[in-house]
Amino acid sequence: MQTVDEINQGRRCLLRTAAMAVAATQLGMINPAAAQRTEAKMPAIKPGTNTSFGPLKQINAGVLNVGYAESGPANGPVVVLLHGWPYDIYSFVDVAPVLAELATRDHPVSARLRNDAISFERNTQERSAVGARGRSQGLLDALKIEKPILAGFDWGARNANIFAALWPERCKAMVSVSGYLIGSQEAGKVPLPPQAELQWWYQFYFATERGRAGYDRYRREFSKLIWQLASPQWRFDDATFNRSAAAFDNPDHVAIVIHNYRWRLGLAEGEPKFDALERGLPRLR
Repeated sequence: MQTVDEINQGRRCLLRTAAMAVAATQLGMINPAAAQRTEAKMPAIKPGTNTSFGPLKQINAGVLNVGYAESGPANGPVVVLLHGWPYDIYSFVDVAPVLAELATRDHPVSARLRNDAISFERNTQERSAVGARGRSQGLLDALKIEKPILAGFDWGARNANIFAALWPERCKAMVSVSGYLIGSQEAGKVPLPPQAELQWWYQFYFATERGRAGYDRYRREFSKLIWQLASPQWRFDDATFNRSAAAFDNPDHVAIVIHNYRWRLGLAEGEPKFDALERGLPRLR
């Protein structure tokens, strides 16, 4: 099992790692030595160079109306980029142009956070580990994407990992920053050493009504604190944070976040229609 420190160290490494790994996949280089050789050919990534994806597109995908950004040739291979919490699609604002330059069509997907990127039907939540991944499948179906490359970190890595495990025929390749993350309520029952439990303080805070109310009231302050704790060497400016923080104004944001963490602790039910898939996951871990 990974420590929380190991997971946190990987969060901000995604920009270079994802682009390199995706490029190696496209060029048919799948061994570490080949990936190393690819690095010298990669366009330089200078964080902060890009600040926008342009207008988001909207599409109905099952119970969700999802907003997404895309760049690169429409007939190129597809890369789906999945962000974590509490972040949004701007985690990939410097990655997308690199992939586009490599003649790769990519879809940085904000499937949870952006107010203008997604609207849940009332009373619809991300219920269970498989639920959101099933909805990712719905998004790919709506966009007529048959077999993309998946890349993600944190929640996005969980999404990619579970999707690839359940539907390997729909996944050409996967880049998973933060490690291999397939959780379950059973795994959530296992206590960790005190130092590791301390790192997950917000999960226990979210288990209380005070925690839900506190997160709702202080969404931006809370998210900025997580950014600082998860990436202590990242000197982001106010403009960078505020660009992403607009996503946290989504009226469904708090309910989704709270339900996600309460589900992990066995304090909230999952979505019954995904129970069979959920039971099958332990055999795939």
